[in-house]
Amino acid sequence: MGVIIGMDEAGYGPNLGPLVITATVWDLPQKPDDINLWEAFADVVDQATPTAEKIHVADSKQVYSPSKGIAQLERSVHCLLALNGDSPRRYTELCHRLLGDDLNAPDCGPWLAGCDLDLPQKIDGDTIPEISARWRSCCQPHSIGLRTVVSDIVTPRRFNRLLAEYGTKGVLLSKLSMQLLSRVIDFDNPESTLVIADKHGGRNRYDELLEDIAGDRFIVRETEGRAASSYRIGTARIRFQTRAEEHMPVAAASLVCKYVRELAMELFNLYWQKQLPGVKPTKGYPVDAKRFRQDIVAAQTAAGVTDEMLWRAR
Repeated sequence: MGVIIGMDEAGYGPNLGPLVITATVWDLPQKPDDINLWEAFADVVDQATPTAEKIHVADSKQVYSPSKGIAQLERSVHCLLALNGDSPRRYTELCHRLLGDDLNAPDCGPWLAGCDLDLPQKIDGDTIPEISARWRSCCQPHSIGLRTVVSDIVTPRRFNRLLAEYGTKGVLLSKLSMQLLSRVIDFDNPESTLVIADKHGGRNRYDELLEDIAGDRFIVRETEGRAASSYRIGTARIRFQTRAEEHMPVAAASLVCKYVRELAMELFNLYWQKQLPGVKPTKGYPVDAKRFRQDIVAAQTAAGVTDEMLWRAR
């Protein structure tokens, strides 16, 4: 038996909205390097051309764009969650499943406190059980199981607080990714575990970051370079690589991240359109975020929303 964990993030670059980090954890009947999940799921998952019978699983940039809309992304994420019997009907329910945190905490901002969205937004939820049942049917002959999907949703206020502590965005992302990984990995598991994550910017060395979660275990440096950096801790191998989304567990994590962030931005824009009817919505990326911030300056003051709550410093 083996375990494979795929990790990814969405929202690293924007000034508005959350940074979302997600891990998907899969149980396997053999060592992780000896199985191709794309082949195992070929009857229900397609990397390029979704159909009525197949869902689109790939890098979220391929599945979602503002011009394409959220429907294919939403369909894929809900089918993934349904593998474990999860069928969230509200945004807050989805986040509680992924986080287990209190979304009404002050860090969240008024666009989340007391606000919500019905799910799914753009697709017929009645189609999900049939597709997810076929996906489970692909899993069963291969003895594959989705163990869990976990996320961290980093609000601007928390982002700014941690940025002041860690100094750079890159270290912040790496530290939070390690904290998320610590929730799902067991270095002493007798089963072979493989963790695959996208490289964090230009970073090639990760052993110092892995020390945060390795405890007193020895970290074996296998390779470090521009294409990939790989380490062993106990029975686990942890690999940071370019184009990590070519691996299905990472692509699945990428989709969850993007879906959660897009829904968060929908709530964010709905809130500000109530405060300032007619304001053009934003995706939160730097150039348009500056425009949006200027547009809402008077409404922000009237609503008592601080810059720390609204704006990510980097």
